[in-house]
Amino acid sequence: MKHKKLDIYSLDLRLIAFFGRTFNPVARFSVFLIFFWFGLIKLLGLSPASPLAQALTAKTVGAQYFEPLFYVIAVLECIVGLLFLFPRLTRIVVPLLLLHMAIVCSPLVLVPEHTWQSLLVPTLEGQYIIKNAVVIAVAIGIAASTAPLSKRK
Repeated sequence: MKHKKLDIYSLDLRLIAFFGRTFNPVARFSVFLIFFWFGLIKLLGLSPASPLAQALTAKTVGAQYFEPLFYVIAVLECIVGLLFLFPRLTRIVVPLLLLHMAIVCSPLVLVPEHTWQSLLVPTLEGQYIIKNAVVIAVAIGIAASTAPLSKRK
């Protein structure tokens, strides 16, 4: 019986070590993939998020600004994705990601007719936005694993 517990304990330690080693590169690549891909389809005019973005732009700064702002958000997404591939740029990219998240999550409040079916029941677009909580959590995990700045003497 003791032997099995040691085997399970040993396996547990090995799994924890494996996940510790692989979290950062897998998380970085995943954030890159999501941001770069979604930014690229916006740049190519293929994004299903366009109607929601148009509604948000019309409600906030004016419909006439949709195209340039949608282009800017698309470029920002591509840049954020690319920057996540470089660990030394974490301190730059995490604030950019959080700015992006503030913008793309704002439809939950600013255009609720597009994001909520009823109280606490999101539309498909609303679900897509709410899932950004996972992206934020992953970014926090990446930032938490960043080496501290070294003191220069």
